Amino acid sequence: MGQRIHFVVDPQGWCCMGLIIFVWLYNTIFIPKVILFPHYEEGNISVVAVLCYYFCSLFCIASLFRASVADPGKLSENPKIPITERERWELCYKCNMMRPKRSHHCSRCGHCVRRMDHHCPWINNCVGEDNHWLFLQLCFYTQILSSYTLILDFCHYYYFLPLKKENWDVFVFRHELALLRISAFMGLIILGGISRLFYTQLIGIFTDTTSIEKMSNCCEDISRPRKPWQQTFSEVFGTHWKILWFIPFRQRQPLRVPYYFANHV
Repeated sequence: MGQRIHFVVDPQGWCCMGLIIFVWLYNTIFIPKVILFPHYEEGNISVVAVLCYYFCSLFCIASLFRASVADPGKLSENPKIPITERERWELCYKCNMMRPKRSHHCSRCGHCVRRMDHHCPWINNCVGEDNHWLFLQLCFYTQILSSYTLILDFCHYYYFLPLKKENWDVFVFRHELALLRISAFMGLIILGGISRLFYTQLIGIFTDTTSIEKMSNCCEDISRPRKPWQQTFSEVFGTHWKILWFIPFRQRQPLRVPYYFANHV
């Protein structure tokens, strides 16, 4: 579970993901050259600030690539259904296969995904049971990296001391203002969009409801048992250790859910 490679052939998804990678490369290359390294050499910032920026950048791109190629929970062609769980399975009328309840058929990918939340073109993949935790990490670290970039852009002009050494023969310093304006513009757009998406994702986990279930209004049964938020988050991230919720360099192991909670849909 969570170890199979899943690659979606979708030109639109490739373009969206390529745009995200371009923004990441832009900020990862130019922000250190224009702000971090020059101010570090003149003693305006510490090495910790530089390492933290690269740390956030690394975790952001790692969660992006892992979320885009991780199997979201694709169902096998001939699933073996335990006798005790048959009542929790249903027939998909699009692919004519049995699937667990709360699964959904993705028309773009062409198969059913367990506990599918939505299909995201920005990662060119579905967000389902096995990669939802990586998608949440991507949203979280994108917010951190965008906020950090905007703070650096602001401090460079309004807080840090002016740089004493300026090499005007270098392209990045000749076009410093334009580069930072582009960085700030992209940072504001991404931070605004990803913050709203991250908020809706957190609300969905707190209420144990996927985005598809919200749109279809299939989870209005208020009499169903509600899980504690620690339980729902642990199920998404595959561990009760909260520190591991922030680490993309690991394998997710599905938690066993008590039947009392698992049979509420």
